[in-house]
Parts: sequence; structure tokens; C-alpha cells
Amino acid sequence: MALTPFNSHIIADTGISMGDEGKGRLVSELIDELKESTERPDPVAMVMKVNGGANSGHTVGGLKLNLLPAGVTDPSVGILAIGSGVVADPRKFLWEGLPLERQRYIIFERLAIDERTLVSDVSHRLLDLGWEYYRVQILGEAPRGSTGRGITPAYVDEVSQWQIFYTDFKGPKEVFAHKLTQRAQRACATLQYLCQVSEKEWNAFFEILTAAEILANRATIETDVLPISEFDFARFKGATPFTLDLQTLVDTYWEAGQRLVQQISDVRELTLKALAQKRYIIGEFGQSFWLDKRHGFPPNVTASHTFTPEIFQSAGIPLQPVHTIGCSKAYDTKVGTHLFITEIEKDHPLAARLQRLEFGVSTGRQRKVGWFDTVEKGDALRYGGFQDLVINKLDALNYGGNLKICTAYRAPDRTCYRHVPRDDTLRARLQPVYTELPGWEENIRAIRSFHDLPQNARRYVAFALKSIVQCASRQNDALPAYPNLRYIGVGPDPSQIIKDIPDTETLLEMV
Repeated sequence: MALTPFNSHIIADTGISMGDEGKGRLVSELIDELKESTERPDPVAMVMKVNGGANSGHTVGGLKLNLLPAGVTDPSVGILAIGSGVVADPRKFLWEGLPLERQRYIIFERLAIDERTLVSDVSHRLLDLGWEYYRVQILGEAPRGSTGRGITPAYVDEVSQWQIFYTDFKGPKEVFAHKLTQRAQRACATLQYLCQVSEKEWNAFFEILTAAEILANRATIETDVLPISEFDFARFKGATPFTLDLQTLVDTYWEAGQRLVQQISDVRELTLKALAQKRYIIGEFGQSFWLDKRHGFPPNVTASHTFTPEIFQSAGIPLQPVHTIGCSKAYDTKVGTHLFITEIEKDHPLAARLQRLEFGVSTGRQRKVGWFDTVEKGDALRYGGFQDLVINKLDALNYGGNLKICTAYRAPDRTCYRHVPRDDTLRARLQPVYTELPGWEENIRAIRSFHDLPQNARRYVAFALKSIVQCASRQNDALPAYPNLRYIGVGPDPSQIIKDIPDTETLLEMV
């Protein structure tokens, strides 16, 4: 069966759960498909990181990426773009890009950072830790589960009108120094007087950041790409508590920015040029629909917009047709302190099996695992919209026992909800309504045809899609069009994917 054509030269690669759905591996699959369908070697002009920062990790082709777009693995992609909706520490580009260049990936000559991309720095990471301290130690609330990468404080600077843009690296150093000095002084005062951080905690923050980056960059250090001193945050400490060594801070970030000056450009023009040439642009989103700062559930959201409309803001181009692909896994995962309605009991045999697979790319945190929630995904379809669905990691479910799919929520008064209530108090009281399906034991990683899957695996996929459609349509409101199930992932390697999936109408008739 031929894959359905894309309805636009702009393709949005989005998540429809709580993140970690395998969006990174989708990029290489799309590039390969477009090469085959267009019969040209370079159909994709640009892969663009749309939102977030180094908090949105993706794995592609065996590479674990935080800040760079997943197009790094394919040399046919001419532009690795960073949109204006991204916040990025310039040192992180170097930390991630230099080791990849050592491995013979072409990074910096393809990298295009928009002039209006926001510069984040060490002060944002300190604030990230400081506000978490305030939330937990001063207010006595549950931890938010931040990655500690400084993303939220960086976006706070944006809306507070304290922006430092990448284009500032093209101007005089004294202007940049003035802006960064003011930012650092504000951060220090905030940590001391608002977050009420103790002197002991102040010192501990630098140790936490250093330990985290040494761990994350161990291979870079061991192969002498960068010295261990590069990841020492203590050098930014001032002579007294709650001060920073402003000269070291300015010099370090100015030097990093100067190494990237040739990569700073107007992504708007690059995008319009690619579209004029009838070439494709893949917008790579971090996080997912339910972590959007407006449509998710604070405080367990990210600080950016995580779904399709943001691609136009980040690229800076007019609204136009876009082909949206919604990614999910065959089960659900969440990190941090999210309410997890479908979480699998910890003593369930599948829970232990899945948790061995589930660690965050950015942080290494253990993810919680749950049954497939079609209510969340149905709302993402109804309100976000996606033309294609991708289900990854179907291979992980072959433990032999029965599997559950959540088709609704039930409140204590027995009211049944086939949508996600926006009232967080109500949502916290809901229980999942499951349909139980027979599982399978066969290893399906070598299977490349839908019809070769075990019958129970085919039924599981078909039922999941049917329930998503039913939740999205509220059982009686017809959708404008059914989503198409484009890919099923049956393993981590690029080749471990099924593409010959029947059309949606046929799948719906299977259950």
C-alpha cells in the first residue's frame, strides 16, 4: 500500500501525549520517504527546531540530541535551523556540535540560528534551581520536576522584556555586556531575596550544575574534545555569596557567541526560499501537546508552545497549510510530578519491563509508565489536529499478558468523561475506564508488514486508533477527516518500522 501524500511542504513533527514519543526518529523516516516519493536526493531543505531549548531531548540514529535538530544525521539536509521560538545557551551548541563534528557529522556549516533566537545563560539555570527550592522548601509544595536547564526563566526574560537575542553577538561587546550584567544582577537578587536561597544552597547549585554537565558530557571529556574545566560552573561564582564573576560570565558567553556568529541568520528568509523552491521543511517540536504552557496543566508544563501553530511564529512566516504528524508510543510515559491517570501498578510485570527502557534523553530521569490513554490523544486530535498518527515502541508490549487501553474517565459520582476536563481539581479525582485486550508474546522487531504482525498486535493498534477517533468525535460529532496511521515503530533502529498500514476505515472495521 502506498503511503498517503503530504498536503503541504511544511511538515510538523509533534507529540500528542506528555513527551518522549519518538519524535526524533520520525525525522529520518520522513526524509527517507520524501527521497523515495520525489525521486530527488535532497527533498528536505530544512529541519527546524521550533520551540524549547536543551530540555527537549531526541534520539535519532543512535545519537542523543538536546538542542540540535534531528536532521544532523542526514547530510542531504542543507539547513539545521533554530527558530526564534527557541531559547538556547550558546555554549550548548558547542558542547553538542563539536563532538558530532569529531564523528564526521557536518554541523556548523549547516547550522542557522535565527537572529531573534533568545540567548540563555548560567543565570537562568541558577534561577531554575532557585525557584524549585522556593516551591518545595519555602512554600512546602510538591516539586515541579524541572529539567534544571533554565528554560522557564529564559522565557520569563522574554515576556518581561529583558531579551538578549543572538543578533546581539553581531553588535558591540559592551552592549552585550551591559545586558548580560543586568540580567545576572537581577538573577542574584531574585535568588537571595525572593527565592530565599541559603548560602549553603547557593554554593550547592554550582556543584549540581557541574555534576550534571560532567555526567552528560562524559564522552566529550574522555575523548578530549573539550576539557573538564569547560563544564565547571564554580568559575562563575563571585567573591561573595549571591554574586557572580561578571567579567568571567561576559567573556565566556561573548566568546561562545563569537564562535557562532557565522551561523546567525534570518531564518524567515531561508524558510521562504525553501518553500519557493518547492522543497520540504520539517518542524521538529519539543515536548508535546499536553505540556503546552497554555493547554497543559500548570505547574507541570513547559514554558513554550508545543504544537503546530508555533511553527509559523518560530519561523516567522505567514500562516499556510501544514501537514501535522502526531507521535505517540504504544503505551504512555510521564516524568516529574504529573498526574498520571493511567499509570501501571508498580508490581505489574509490564511496569518493570517498560521502566528498563524509559529514561529521559535530557536528564536521565526515570519515566513513569502507563497504559495507552486514548482520551488525551483524542483531545489532541480534536483541538490540535493532525493528519497522520505514528505509534512507536509497539515491540515493547510483547510480555504475553493482557493489555489495557483507556477509553474514558469516571468521576466519583459515576459521570463518564470521554474528554480531558480542564478543571484540574476534577481531573485529579478521575479514574480510568479500560478495555482489556489480549496481548502477544512474539518478538515483532523483525516484522516489516502490518499483515505479518500477530493478530492480537493488529487488533491492539486498530482498537487504539478507533478509540482515539471516538474520543475526538465525542461519539457523535463527525471529524472533518480521519487521521491516517502512517508508521508503526517496532524497534529503535531506523529500519524497524512498518509502513504498509491499511487505511483508517479498514482499521476501524477490524474491531
